Amino acid sequence: MNIQENLEHIKAELPDNVTLVAVSKTKPNEDIMEAYNAGHRIFGENKVQEMTDKYEALPKDIEWHMIGHVQSNKIKYMAPFVSLIHGVDRMKLLKEINKQGEKNDRVINCLLQIKIAEEDSKFGMTAEKAGEILNSDALAAFKFVNIRGFMGMATFTDDETQVKKEFSFLKTTFDKLKRYQRPNCNLEIISMGMSGDYKIAIDCGSNMVRIGSSIFGSRE
Repeated sequence: MNIQENLEHIKAELPDNVTLVAVSKTKPNEDIMEAYNAGHRIFGENKVQEMTDKYEALPKDIEWHMIGHVQSNKIKYMAPFVSLIHGVDRMKLLKEINKQGEKNDRVINCLLQIKIAEEDSKFGMTAEKAGEILNSDALAAFKFVNIRGFMGMATFTDDETQVKKEFSFLKTTFDKLKRYQRPNCNLEIISMGMSGDYKIAIDCGSNMVRIGSSIFGSRE
């Protein structure tokens, strides 16, 4: 299993406007360094503690993306270094991110997670709720948060029509809400698509994909 070859193969397929987040959760530092030495710099983790340990051990020019479900009490551990938090699904979380951003004197980039899947297990807010947050005075007051776009996870299914419908809904939501541009709201990113469905996601307008097993092999 050659990580460098896998990485190059995927990058060759991606359009220029699509950012690749290499999902390194549960993978050892040696695997990440193999991808790093092949020129890759953006890695995604889903547990704050694991990401923090890797941040401390690995080169400092790596951009760390938090792609998992986030608990408010864990924000403080990643606030000093995280590049992008994908899964912001409630106002309370934004408030805490802003608070920790202020403590670290840095603006923290975030994506609002929209619930697009029909499965109950997926986190996320409704498109209406996202609109309310973007239009709120509360958000306008946050100086240490920058909303960069939206993230969504499709239903885990082989039904491509269903997946396409969900991704298209996220793109439509993005197009509708991107009028909310302000100093702390610069909507540019649509993060959708993983190893199994990223090609469909890109066809539907994704410009950021999260790929793990196709690069690093399946997880234990």
